[in-house]
Amino acid sequence: MKTFNRSVVSLILAAAALGLVVSRAAGDQQAPQSKPTAGQVRVSKGGLITTVKGYVIDSSCTFRNHLKKPVSAECAVKCAKAGSPLVIQTADGVIYWPISADMPATSQNDKLMPYAGRMVTVTGTPYTKGGSRAIVIEKIEAAEGSQ
Repeated sequence: MKTFNRSVVSLILAAAALGLVVSRAAGDQQAPQSKPTAGQVRVSKGGLITTVKGYVIDSSCTFRNHLKKPVSAECAVKCAKAGSPLVIQTADGVIYWPISADMPATSQNDKLMPYAGRMVTVTGTPYTKGGSRAIVIEKIEAAEGSQ
């Protein structure tokens, strides 16, 4: 009976370890679950690469004023110059925080400033944690029809 119990315990421990390995592999770097505004493009050495289309908007305005798109480019630039982080907000309201691939991390506002208040297409590595979404920008360009 002791051998049976040890076998069962060993089996349970092995299953738990496998679950931990699978869980760790998925980790906090998970592909965002979003509508067609974010599409998986390819897998790179660093992980999943996603393309996101959305407005570059001031983070404070989008949360405090419940904006669906920027009031103006000037407003977004003014807030960004004052230190507010710019974010990318998709048409369905999903917000992506642009983050640095470098450590120590650096602000991404300089990269986004030329697109403030405009619709962009961003390609990069997505991350999720605690309900928040972030993206390390590999490529950014004005979306078609965006002025």
